[in-house]
Amino acid sequence: MKFLRLTFAALLLVLAVSPVQAELVNGIKAVVHTSVITYGEVEADVLMLADEYRRQYGQTEAFRRKIETALKESFDRAIQHQLILRDFTASGYNLPESVIDEVVADEIKATYGDRATLTKTLQARGITFEKWRQQSKERFLVRQLRMKNIHSETIISPYKIENYYNAHRDEYKVAEQVKLRMIMLNKGSDEESAGAQALAREILTKIKAGAAFSEMASVYSQGAQRSQGGDWGWAERSVLRSELADVAFKLNPGDVSDIIDTPQAYFILLVENKRADHIKPISEVRDEIENALQQQERARLEAQYVEKLKKKTFIRKFDY
Repeated sequence: MKFLRLTFAALLLVLAVSPVQAELVNGIKAVVHTSVITYGEVEADVLMLADEYRRQYGQTEAFRRKIETALKESFDRAIQHQLILRDFTASGYNLPESVIDEVVADEIKATYGDRATLTKTLQARGITFEKWRQQSKERFLVRQLRMKNIHSETIISPYKIENYYNAHRDEYKVAEQVKLRMIMLNKGSDEESAGAQALAREILTKIKAGAAFSEMASVYSQGAQRSQGGDWGWAERSVLRSELADVAFKLNPGDVSDIIDTPQAYFILLVENKRADHIKPISEVRDEIENALQQQERARLEAQYVEKLKKKTFIRKFDY
């Protein structure tokens, strides 16, 4: 413990050489080996979230809790980031600068489009290109070490998938559904509303005379599904406005509704099929479960990897 204190004290002396470094010392949140994590670095990740949370929650207790959680998560990520970078160095790995140049060029193209846009963005954030390049390099190194130590292709056995499905069957409950096609005609002004109502009657007459509902929807509907022949697919009651749901769930498969008058539009519905509330079969959710279990396993392996690094790395945290 005495050695750790001396090591840290020596580090503080080095950092305190200049006014800028002294300011950094005042903001130290943690030291990982010889790398410093500042309060500013931890808070930077939370700034954008703070604006979003403020809009959602205002200056409330919920807002404070969200910010506290976000700060903790940001701090944990910063610790992990430095632990993995330390592992890269301690393991004797090396990465040619030519590879970093390619990584940086790819990130500029993917995120900013060109160097000029990146430069403007960095100027607005008060970051030099050299610092951003170093950050880009570190992000790449961390990704590579994670991939090496946390197998990306985690195999999940059918037995685990079935056990998970049986233990979480309630999560796969589906309410009663109808398979719908829909024709929508906007009302607009009073004069336009009268014209839309007349057109709705004409369309309904044609459908009852044998015209295909999908063709009528493709020609006349003003809804978002017009190009799909008015096809809404399977819909639960909760996703439909009440005027439509009340009608749709009373119709039998193959039935066409009368004209439904709502404040904004006229609707005509076709119920193609219905199904009662049920639990999705495992065949429908197998991929979803496998992905969830893979994420859980990767999280477990990552936590195990980070804990191993913590045991062999000097970490000191500070609270002011």
